[in-house]
This record gives sequence, C-alpha cells and structure tokens, in this order.
Amino acid sequence: MAEIIKVFKENIPTMRFIGKKYDGFGNWGEWWQNGWFDLIEKAMGGTDKIISVWENGGGYIGVEKRAEGQLLEYYIGMLTPENTPVPDGFLNIDFNNLNLGTCWIHGKESEVHDTSACRERLEENGIQLWQDKDGAVWSFENCLCPRYTTPDDKGNVILDYCYFVIK
Repeated sequence: MAEIIKVFKENIPTMRFIGKKYDGFGNWGEWWQNGWFDLIEKAMGGTDKIISVWENGGGYIGVEKRAEGQLLEYYIGMLTPENTPVPDGFLNIDFNNLNLGTCWIHGKESEVHDTSACRERLEENGIQLWQDKDGAVWSFENCLCPRYTTPDDKGNVILDYCYFVIK
C-alpha cells in the first residue's frame, strides 16, 4: 500500500504552464505519439531551463482544477519558465506569486496515484491551499525522473503530488 513519506512547502518562481485542456483524465498516449512534450521542451530551451529555476521541474504533468471535490478542468503539459513562448495549438496558464505544497507518495506505481490524503496532510502541516477567483484549487502529479521513473529494489516509486499554495 502506498504511503505519504514527506510533506513540504516548495518556494517556486512564477511559472507558465503550457499544455492542452481535456474533458477528463487520459489522453496521455497522444502526447507521446505526437511528440508534444518535445515541442514544449524545445520552446523553453530544454528542461535545464526549468530545472535552473525550480529543482523539481521537468516533469510531465496532469493539472486538475477542482471545486468542492469535483473535477472542473483537466490539462496535460509542462511547467516552464515564465514568458516561455507558447507553441501553436497549445494554451498557457501563468501561475504568479504562489508556492507548492508537495507530498511524496511512496509505493507501487499502480498505487501512488491515490492522492486523496495529500490535501489533508498539507493542511495538517499548516500549508494553506491557494484558491482561484472561482474558489477552485489546482493540483498536479509531478512524475519526475528518477524518483517516479526508476523503481527501487522493492519495485516502489515516489510520486510528487503538488497543490498550488499561498506563499
């Protein structure tokens, strides 16, 4: 069974999310088939550009906008440095003057996507979630190399699950 092994607040710079909006979860296959992550990485000048301003950058993410527990919007893409040019066919969302509340969820890859306990654990640690003008909270899975992509000797990985939080 997966467990949260670390909870912390990350200081982040202003960042630009570049991606595509979807009606629900899924659609990751078309990203690999169409090389869309490669296009975003090229637009930002390589993943070293985001890692230079945010040490946990470079992950491919699925961003959720939720209100009262209900999924309102879902996006797939990447966080990039602010002012990264947006390739044709993509949208952008700028996240200014925020930080991240992050949970490390450790377990089998098939188990770590149950992120339901993360919000409560952040709040227990005094981390206040940011809400947009509509009262919605924004969160995402940050599937980083090698924490998420390379299982340990017991077959476990670590998924970073992040909420945008107040500084």
